[in-house]
Amino acid sequence: MLAEDRTTMGREGPVDTSDMDDGVRRYVDAIAPEHRPLFDRLHHLVLRTHPEAILVLSYRMPTYKVGQRKLHVGVWKHGLSIYGWRQGKEAAFVSRHPEARTSKGTIQLRPEDSAAITDEDLCGLVRAALDD
Repeated sequence: MLAEDRTTMGREGPVDTSDMDDGVRRYVDAIAPEHRPLFDRLHHLVLRTHPEAILVLSYRMPTYKVGQRKLHVGVWKHGLSIYGWRQGKEAAFVSRHPEARTSKGTIQLRPEDSAAITDEDLCGLVRAALDD
């Protein structure tokens, strides 16, 4: 994606929750305003990368499913935590973005840091979790 994509969080607009399962809709609608643009951005990128992805609530958080693969997205006070790739698949992303906090199997994205992360890099994380 273009460099301008870095700062256009949620540029495709807010996620339409009307066709979501009730649990997912309640979760998304309750996301704090300071974290919603980052969630919306990631949501649009997941669906751009995998239009066939199904969004469900799993472990009490939105989870994108493609076949047996899953990408979990939790919204916490720091921002978003994303989980779901096989160990090591996130290494390239982490080396390019050391500001993203990581722990075993988790990347924490804070809104203030995510503006420097391109859509291409985020799509790489999506592919790492949802591609076979």
